[in-house]
Amino acid sequence: MKISPIKGKITSIIGPRRSGKTFYLLYLLNFKYQKALYLNFELFFLKKISPSEFFEIIKLHNEIKGYTPKVLLLDEIQEVNDWQSLLRTLLDYGYEIVVTGSSSKLLSREIATQLRGRSISYLLLPFSFREFLKAKDFKPEKFLTFEERGKILKLLKEYLNFGGFPEVVLSKDKFQKEKLLKTYFDEIFLKDFVERHKIKSIEFGRLLFEFMFQNFSKEISIKNIQRYLEKRIPFSKKTIYSYLENIKDTISVFFLDKFSFSVYARKSWPKKVYIADTGTSIPLGFSGDIGKRMENVVFLELLRRSNKKPLMEIFYWKDYQQREVDFVIKEGLKVKQLIQVSYASDRNEINEREIKSLLKASELLNCKNLLCITWDYESVEKIKGKKIKFVPLWKWLLS
Repeated sequence: MKISPIKGKITSIIGPRRSGKTFYLLYLLNFKYQKALYLNFELFFLKKISPSEFFEIIKLHNEIKGYTPKVLLLDEIQEVNDWQSLLRTLLDYGYEIVVTGSSSKLLSREIATQLRGRSISYLLLPFSFREFLKAKDFKPEKFLTFEERGKILKLLKEYLNFGGFPEVVLSKDKFQKEKLLKTYFDEIFLKDFVERHKIKSIEFGRLLFEFMFQNFSKEISIKNIQRYLEKRIPFSKKTIYSYLENIKDTISVFFLDKFSFSVYARKSWPKKVYIADTGTSIPLGFSGDIGKRMENVVFLELLRRSNKKPLMEIFYWKDYQQREVDFVIKEGLKVKQLIQVSYASDRNEINEREIKSLLKASELLNCKNLLCITWDYESVEKIKGKKIKFVPLWKWLLS
């Protein structure tokens, strides 16, 4: 991920727990910024310091280093008392500021609210497939041999199954990977969901939380949720909506809106569910089919690319005949691309319904840029006067 600071704005880096936010700040300290001050407010001697004490730290830094820092890299800033006022003051003093926050305490919505438009946010997710390959010391060439193609597909399956959390990727033992993922899942549930939002019904919260991870890459409605929960525990519809918002705030689960020209319709349910890392479904004993994992990984990659395109929006499309397109990419007022994801290694394995849905959406949304992401099939075809590009997932992820 690359950030593009804007003068007079705070740069905030937000992402799920264990995604590498601290490591990224240390990278900025060592390789990008000169005369910067890095502070991690989760360290016990910095926790809960006051704004006035913070300025004492800057004074002490000046005495030791002999210069005033121009850039402040502040990790877990929410641990500082009245951090909102502190950041506004530091910005007024002319400092360039980069902050990170754990998903349990510092969300983009809160930063935007507290700092009144004086910040720009970036989403930092676990490793992309390109970063995953780099961690595995595999450097893909432009043209792959048959053996190299087989190896990259094997690595892609590992990525789909265990995800991209850095510590998990670097672990070579399957048992250790699963243990780490179980730990991450429990931390997200307890710290980012239960503790942060003071969840009263932990049993209900866990059932709803696990339901999301069991149904990633699927469309869900409030009725689906009600049917799942009604025989297990008493609840109100208001509680469902409240808890869904709290789950969303953990940044471990994303809800994708269905495309509509009506803003009200877009914000209504049903929605599709995706998770921040496919590996976090493993602790539930839920493997999920490869096609659903492929779709989830494509969604996450689209989120990463949206960091570089401020006007980019992502939706899915579905009509009353249940024809569906996995992703609608919109920029400004125009639909720029339609994407279908299919676990197919040759043309015969691609469901014709998927192609028909793509063509129908193309007609209704006036979009000619049609893409079908496959497992290992590549081609360009003209169907009913419209060109569809078929690209293997690994190649698209590296493009």
